[in-house]
Amino acid sequence: MSDKNINIKLKVWRQNGPNDAGRFDNYEMNEIPTAASFLEMMDMLNEKLLGEGKEPISFDHDCREGICGACSMFINGRAHGPDNAVTTCQLHMRKFKDGDTITIEPWRAKAFPVIKDLMVDRYSLDLIQQAGGYVSVNTGSAPDANSMPIHKDIAEEAFDAAACIGCGACVATCKNGSAMLFVGAKVSHLALLPQGKIEAKERAQKMLAKMDELGFGSCSNTGACEVECPKEVSISFIARLNREYLVANLKD
Repeated sequence: MSDKNINIKLKVWRQNGPNDAGRFDNYEMNEIPTAASFLEMMDMLNEKLLGEGKEPISFDHDCREGICGACSMFINGRAHGPDNAVTTCQLHMRKFKDGDTITIEPWRAKAFPVIKDLMVDRYSLDLIQQAGGYVSVNTGSAPDANSMPIHKDIAEEAFDAAACIGCGACVATCKNGSAMLFVGAKVSHLALLPQGKIEAKERAQKMLAKMDELGFGSCSNTGACEVECPKEVSISFIARLNREYLVANLKD
């Protein structure tokens, strides 16, 4: 089917800052190419607003290649919009129909305060990572790549966990605002590799403690995080996180 142009209506969350009440503003966009990405459509909207002497909408973006996870938008009730295994920048307007009304919101989570409009502060995920998501590093020359043989199945599972880009979709879609899928992925990819064994005992304890400290909720066990994850990170990594945490407590 060939690409065409569509007319849409937008309900966009506008908020001047974390202490502002915020509101939805309505916009109409005409002749939007269905081949355009969602962020390109947002660019067109901002160009229209600037042309009218109005303040453009603030939203996060960087690579626009599905790598960085910065393009965090809640679109029509779904993190990253009505498509599977994509970030917002990979979502295209062909997923919408002519005359559709599209509701666009920021991530809704206590640990992600709104900076402005659709931008949220996701630094809390970095703080969790800093709490224990690292390995000990010895200075000197790098070891040979094959000095620590790793079974192919284990290496692939570790890669699957490491695919997490920390976008926060799991938090935004969880009714409890939990970061368990993020923490599970970060803990698992290190726990599976020999390099990660040194801090294994403390890693799960420290990262979960930091998650609780920062105001993230507990796991809802609904699997919504796995459904909306743009990299299809499995909730099986939450189970591994729980095992790592249990073993660490037993050792204590």
